[in-house]
This record gives sequence, structure tokens and C-alpha cells, in this order.
Amino acid sequence: MTRHAIRNVMALTSSHIQRFLLGKLHSRFSSNHRNPFAAVTCTSRCYSAIAIDAPSSLAEAPGVRWGSIALQGLREEMEDDIIVRPDGLHGFSFAAVFDGHGGFSSVEFLSANYRDELYKECLEALQGGLVLVEKDFKATKEALEQAFAKADAKLEMKGEEDESGATATAVFVGDDTLLVSHIGDSSVVLSRAGKAEMLTSPHRPYGRNKASLQEIKRIREAGGWIVNGRICGDIAVSRAFGDLRYKTKKNEYTPNLFIIATSTNSSMLFIFS
Repeated sequence: MTRHAIRNVMALTSSHIQRFLLGKLHSRFSSNHRNPFAAVTCTSRCYSAIAIDAPSSLAEAPGVRWGSIALQGLREEMEDDIIVRPDGLHGFSFAAVFDGHGGFSSVEFLSANYRDELYKECLEALQGGLVLVEKDFKATKEALEQAFAKADAKLEMKGEEDESGATATAVFVGDDTLLVSHIGDSSVVLSRAGKAEMLTSPHRPYGRNKASLQEIKRIREAGGWIVNGRICGDIAVSRAFGDLRYKTKKNEYTPNLFIIATSTNSSMLFIFS
């Protein structure tokens, strides 16, 4: 898994946006862990137009347009994938980015082009979207934790010798509400009133910020260790699907959930892996 370049980019936009922009973000992070509605804010931005010769798509549904682009780079196989489901959740659109490592089989099991297990579990746990409509944070959190747990359990039940894993960053976009359910180190950025807001913090076993220190503490308490920023010297993310040899508290699948109130000045959403 190479982190030197963006491989998957997905952008969801309002009808007011006429072009996609790729942002290079220089961040100063601030967060309020007592408030589940809090977002992490990016304080400065430098934009340039996307110009990448790679497979891409552009489509739309009532109230939302989206585009995606995927670039394999120098790896032997493409380990990432994208889901977009514009309807089916009582007025909420669903989109997700999977970032694989150690092979493609975990992403293959979870993503839309294959088994689509994560979306199926989210659809069931959220009662077809009714839980989202009620805007009950506790019920939504419990439902999505259940969905992620079931998807990981099904992946484990494949019974194959598999060393692959996959992060997952899923968003649910409503008329005035945005939900982000997130494991791993992909990024979600919201453009609102001309400013970029980073909505996710990476799950990594290194760093000195509060989130990273909590991950390191959890891994060590589970009997793991950190070598060169990797769990047991191997994987560089501390939450993911798969990674069966580390499926204790060393590497887990419990997502962080953020709910953000949106309005007409919320114009564009990016999901990067």
C-alpha cells in the first residue's frame, strides 16, 4: 500500500458546482471528542484542476452529482475500489472508498463490483434508511457498528488463508445531514462556504496526536507492538477489515462515526484513499 499518491478520488457535489477541484491540504487539526458532531478543520488550501489519465466516471441523481477516478500506480494489482449508491436509503445517498493492502480479496468481498457485503449490512442494520431519517446518533452508531462487525465476521468465515485487509470510509448524504463511518486512513473533506473541512482522523499506529496515542495504547494492551510505525512491523493502519492474523484488539473494525449538519453552502464532498 503506497501512501505517496492519491489513488482513488470520489467527489459528490451539489448542483451549484460546475467543476471538480483537487485540493492539496495543509492542515492544523482541532477536535472536540465530547461532541460527536464536531469536525476537524483544515485551515489552509491550495487548489489545482484534476488532470489524470486514468479510468473515471461522472453521473448524477436528484440532488447530487458524483464523479470518481482510480489510479493503480506501480503495484501489481489494483487493491482499492469505490461504491456509489444514490438511492435506496430513504433519501440518503451512500458512497464508500475501500483501500486494500496485502492483496485484493478483502476489497473484492466488500465492494460493489463483487459481493457488496458492506452495503448489504449497512442497508439491513439501518432498516433501509429509517434509522438515518430519525437522526438518532446513538441508534445510528449502534447500527453501523453492527454492520461493520457482521461484514468483518463474514469476511473471516470465508475460511481461506488470507493475509489481505481493507480500510473503509463510508458516507451517507442526506438533504441536510452528512454521516461519515470510518475505519483506516482514507480522508473525507467537505467544502462548505468556500472552506475545506477535514472530517476524518487516520487510524494509524504512529504519531503524537490524541487519536494515534489511543490506538497505540490499545494495540499494546492487546499484546501487540509497534515497529517503524507498523503493527508488529507489518501493517500501517490500526483499524481495517480482514487482517485475520491480527484480528484481536491489535487491529479492529469498530468505526468512528461523525454527523454533520449541512446546508446550501455545503457544496462538495471528497473521499480520498
